[in-house]
Amino acid sequence: MKIGIYPGSFDPITNGHLDIIDRASRICDKVIVGVLDNPSKNPMFTLEERVALIKEVIKPYDNVEVDSFSGLLIEYAGQIDASVIIKGLRAVSDFEYEFQMALMNRKLCPDVETIFLMTSSKFSYLSSSLVKEVARFGGCIEGLVPQPIIKAIFKKL
Repeated sequence: MKIGIYPGSFDPITNGHLDIIDRASRICDKVIVGVLDNPSKNPMFTLEERVALIKEVIKPYDNVEVDSFSGLLIEYAGQIDASVIIKGLRAVSDFEYEFQMALMNRKLCPDVETIFLMTSSKFSYLSSSLVKEVARFGGCIEGLVPQPIIKAIFKKL
């Protein structure tokens, strides 16, 4: 069974993230959305809230699960027997950083491959940070995040 991990902070999960999850779910037998516990990022949602929100929006996918982790991604990948790390790329600027991370992960564990999925062009500008900023100023975030996430963001604000 090919297990893929799609890691990130997902604060909050966006439609761009869901696009990658959808496509990864067709490549891997099982996809684990790995929510990174990184308190230094000062997230809007707690780790538990992010996991719960993601569980709500991935219900249509039988082969997608959500979990959380801290520490090195490659160590977590070993714990869950993942053979693939899935990374979404929006722009060339994402590639340089993600390429370095992929090479480091390969050095640490040559058995785990990293695959890059280019985001759909309609989401290439989208980021969790941008969604939060637009919401904070009262802008419309329809079409950027799923409905349950819109409700959660405005409740949080």
